[in-house]
Amino acid sequence: MKNLEKLKALELRKSGESLKDISRRLNVAKSSVSTWVRNVYLTKKQKENLCLKGNGRDIVEKRRTTRIFNEKNKREVVMLKAEKGINDLNKHDLKIIGTMLYWAEGRKRGARVVSFSNSDQNVIRIIMRYFREICFVPESKFRAQIHTHSHLNIIKSKKYWSDIIGISQNQFYKTYCKPSSSSKGKMDSLPYGTLDIYVCDTILFLKIMGWIRGITNKLI
Repeated sequence: MKNLEKLKALELRKSGESLKDISRRLNVAKSSVSTWVRNVYLTKKQKENLCLKGNGRDIVEKRRTTRIFNEKNKREVVMLKAEKGINDLNKHDLKIIGTMLYWAEGRKRGARVVSFSNSDQNVIRIIMRYFREICFVPESKFRAQIHTHSHLNIIKSKKYWSDIIGISQNQFYKTYCKPSSSSKGKMDSLPYGTLDIYVCDTILFLKIMGWIRGITNKLI
């Protein structure tokens, strides 16, 4: 039986078939096929055909997928190494981080109301810890407002953000809906919209501005 397979493999190889195709057609290991046909010399034309076949759509797509997978793994290794370099954070660290977040995304002009806006749930979670643990904002003083598009589900958005920040939906202002008929049916990058958090406290606003100025003076 093996002699018949070997003869058939030699015949197929001489006709210009690839090792992989021969292995698949005969249902034998590719390593066996390689051993059987190692003395078969292919013509220049046969080699060119195999080269072109190796660059076929399926092969190219497989190589592309493998390359992307390997690149993601390499990036993940770098990120994990960097992640392990972050030690436990204390209250002072939270104060600095929260103040910097507010400097980047919070209201700093106009009415002296503490106001912070973002669409990233993790950023919102961190700023809420800052307000609660560093600024000692009473739960009753929190207010929130969602900015979203009119074709999205407002009820789901309210529940989503209420769960994230841990305050009652009764403390939400009326949702601001922006008309967006052109985006209907398309994938939405912000399915729950953007959340604004408000704390009506002039003293806290001035205190945060002072922390921002203090950090700036220390670094510049």
